[in-house]
Amino acid sequence: MCAVSYLNTVPLVWGLLHKEALQPVFDLRFAVPSRCADELASGEADLGIVPVIEMARQKLDYFPDLGISSVGPVRSILLISKVPFREIKTLATDSGSRTSVMLARIILGEKFGATPRLISLPPELATMLGTADAALLIGDAALYVDPATLPFETLDLGAEWTSLTGLPMVFAVWAGRKEVVREPYGKALADSCRYGLEHLEEIVPREAASRKLAEPLVHRYLTEHIIFEFGRKHAEGLAEYLKRATALDKIQVPAAVSPAAGSMDTGPMDATSGATIAGGISA
Repeated sequence: MCAVSYLNTVPLVWGLLHKEALQPVFDLRFAVPSRCADELASGEADLGIVPVIEMARQKLDYFPDLGISSVGPVRSILLISKVPFREIKTLATDSGSRTSVMLARIILGEKFGATPRLISLPPELATMLGTADAALLIGDAALYVDPATLPFETLDLGAEWTSLTGLPMVFAVWAGRKEVVREPYGKALADSCRYGLEHLEEIVPREAASRKLAEPLVHRYLTEHIIFEFGRKHAEGLAEYLKRATALDKIQVPAAVSPAAGSMDTGPMDATSGATIAGGISA
């Protein structure tokens, strides 16, 4: 199992790391979102927090009730431009991102009529803007930037998506091969997330200190911007995103993008079997 080291992953994996009963269930490691997707594709990992665009491309099954999402501003996906958005010809994208890159293409195309050439670069704003008209920052790299103080135009792509569709934006889900997307793994992942949400008073100061971020920003991000547990509208938002991504990029979308929990095989499995899990977050 692979999880990205971004701040928005922490509550999801907190129980796997700190709750004794959950620690034997998975062999957990960390990587950037794109690498996690690649590990699932190669078979190095059985399960991961996967960018939803890669879930669709690889035709993976997924647990529909939790992951990384937002309704409105997400704060950690920023499109920063030196020129008016309609005039963007080149866009520097974080080399670790896939779902957010597609989201940027959707927003720029549908709202501004812009179809920029993409340039994949490490997430360093000065270098990105020195190379392209605009830059896409995701995850912790975006949290280090204060949009209010930048001398550039800035879009929060979570806010733009909800404004465009009226729906949540789902960035990543726990996904994997069909034989792994079953119990007891779903329950273990849900338990880990709930354990994390119950321990935010411990997570916030610890992560703020280790990442050199202000505690109020970390608290607001994990309690107001990121949504970890999904409802019906999240399934609609995911389906809408994949529909628009398909139209834009001719991606073959799985027939069922929001499987009911009852559709999973709930046959017995040894909870200590140690599935290898890769978890990459794109938000």
